[in-house]
Amino acid sequence: MSYSHLLVAVAVNSESHLLLKKAVSIARPYQARISLLTLTHDPEIYNQFAAPMMENLRDLMQEETQLFMNELIAQVDYPIAETIIASGALSENIVHLCERDGIDLVIYGNHNQRYFSRAACSAKGVVGASKVDVLLVPLRDE
Repeated sequence: MSYSHLLVAVAVNSESHLLLKKAVSIARPYQARISLLTLTHDPEIYNQFAAPMMENLRDLMQEETQLFMNELIAQVDYPIAETIIASGALSENIVHLCERDGIDLVIYGNHNQRYFSRAACSAKGVVGASKVDVLLVPLRDE
């Protein structure tokens, strides 16, 4: 089966290189597009006095995430169509992007190797919400 547009859900960690490598191996034979999605967490604002400091933290987190995405892209020999840095629920972002951009495969990392952990993993929400194929790539906890 060939795919035309892959969405790779990455996190700011070294395991994302494995996910992107897997995506390239699937995309390359068909010249499929690859888009990257990562989430940033919005620092909570506890009161109006902390708001200016939290805004600086939000900007810093956004900048660090963008730097990581740039590094990730620079280390792969394949064009990346789009990078998306979002906030909120991963499954909601994935469903929206799949519908908006015609994505037909989502690649997602899975840390849970044990039988009982698999039932409660975060990937379950992605698989359950997705209307396209989802490839879970096993990632080893070290």
